[in-house]
Amino acid sequence: MMFRKRERRKVPILNTTSTADISFMLLIFFLVASSMDLDKGLSRQLPAIDKTKTPPAAVDSRKVMRIVIDEKNQVTLDGKAVTMKELLQRATQLIQTNGKGHLIQLQSSRNASYDTYIHVQNQLVTAYNTLRNQRALNLFGKDFELCSYEQQKQIADELPMRISEVYTVSKADNTEKGGTE
Repeated sequence: MMFRKRERRKVPILNTTSTADISFMLLIFFLVASSMDLDKGLSRQLPAIDKTKTPPAAVDSRKVMRIVIDEKNQVTLDGKAVTMKELLQRATQLIQTNGKGHLIQLQSSRNASYDTYIHVQNQLVTAYNTLRNQRALNLFGKDFELCSYEQQKQIADELPMRISEVYTVSKADNTEKGGTE
């Protein structure tokens, strides 16, 4: 009996070198072509730490605007419910009439949505930007963003962004164990 030799099939070899090169080039292309927005968030400059214990300055209560966002996402201004448009108008009026002497207090419930908080912040920033832009047009004949650093600083000193956030912590909110009371 004769055994026949079977021919082994050759498995086609796939050249993976060129595939890896193409994959790498596509990866680099999409990294370069896509935009990475890193400018998300609220731009605020916090005051420097004051090492001397100076008491807070007194502010005239007529120049203070109190904004509260409750747990139902209802925005109230000095105790009265307002829309975002009304908030913008009232904030613009307060900043315009009081200049450096105004103060905006913002208090948000822990259960309020982040979306409502951001909408309120956007309205306040819009009020400041609108007034700063008007001031730049009056003084220098150009938009605030097109002014030089010194000109922007001058306008920002005249119309400072004075937003104070109020935080309240109660024993009911503190559910963590440990520490001393």
